Amino acid sequence: MLSVVIVGGLHADARKAAVERLLADVPGSVVLHHDLATAAAGTVVRTIRDTSGILAAGEAPLVNDCACCALREDLVPELLRLADDGLTRLAVVELWDSVEPKAMAEVVTSGGLTVTGVITAVDPALVLPYLGNGDDLAERGLAAAATDQRTVADTFARQLEYAPVLAVADSEEADDEDRELLAQLHPTARQVPIGHGDPAAPEPGARADAQASARSPLAAAALAGFDVEAAAAAQHPACALLPTEADAHGVSTLVWHRCRPFHPERLYEALEDITCAAARSRGRFWLADKPDVLLHWDAAGGALCVESVGPWLASLPDAAWEMVPPVRRAAAAMDWHPEHGDCCQHLVFTSPALDRDGLERLLEHCLLTDTEYAAGRDAWKRLPPAFDTLLEV
Repeated sequence: MLSVVIVGGLHADARKAAVERLLADVPGSVVLHHDLATAAAGTVVRTIRDTSGILAAGEAPLVNDCACCALREDLVPELLRLADDGLTRLAVVELWDSVEPKAMAEVVTSGGLTVTGVITAVDPALVLPYLGNGDDLAERGLAAAATDQRTVADTFARQLEYAPVLAVADSEEADDEDRELLAQLHPTARQVPIGHGDPAAPEPGARADAQASARSPLAAAALAGFDVEAAAAAQHPACALLPTEADAHGVSTLVWHRCRPFHPERLYEALEDITCAAARSRGRFWLADKPDVLLHWDAAGGALCVESVGPWLASLPDAAWEMVPPVRRAAAAMDWHPEHGDCCQHLVFTSPALDRDGLERLLEHCLLTDTEYAAGRDAWKRLPPAFDTLLEV
């Protein structure tokens, strides 16, 4: 059976080093890569190669003027062809710079194939510069479609946080602060060191996955197995597996959890200061004028995205709970409050030189006062709807 590992990341040198390591350490492996840099000319260039060089090359036309759509349409048929020929043990899907692994893992799985690993390659010295880069991908020549409005920072954050394995380049420029920032941003990730040099050739006659895995931790990670549904749940705002409190090497993570809603106007007025207080912040929050709506907070590079992701469980009738995934119910149970259920503020801020005390004071100021809180939900709903424009209500 063909195993598929997805290797992505905006740090191209680190990504290529990880791919070369896998090629060398897993006998019978090939690399598929779709180059989206040619999308402006109307095509996406596909190459398939192994340790000996390029085995095949071709072009896929754009679909709806979208390079990523062309990748989706072309990738699964190519993987199925490799599976049918029975000669390939591992297909390494090397994503183009700004392509995010979540979408591709779901596409591959929906095509009936087995994703055994998702890896994001990272240079620790570049983590903070990329998290702080608010440029649009289009400005950097990295947009995957004419309508692509993502930024470098938010794209990098999602690439980093989705993958359970990080292939970490051996960077001379990286210091303890860089490595600590990486660790705090994704504390549950398995970090596998990789070098930038040419990997050693596989031993003659080496065939079994177990042999390759024993020689290379990255190969073991690529073949360890991957659960697409669990990975999606770990990123969903309602049950995301968020970073925990930490403070080391000049980097801090503040976990801010409260069971009182925000005043919409005060929070809106403080958005810029809160967003710029940390290199990365994310989580779920509760607005008084929209007490039944679970809102997602996602900030990087000085830019904030907020969106509604449906109702809090406390707002659903009992009969609807059976339709809610068990992981969502479990997450709600951990935050359950006797008065208002799972409605809460759960925001996490990670950054070097984080002003924890100042940030906490600012966040506390944005909550309803005792008097406002005591007025009750009907009064909350009459507060000025400061977030309606931002939420495209």
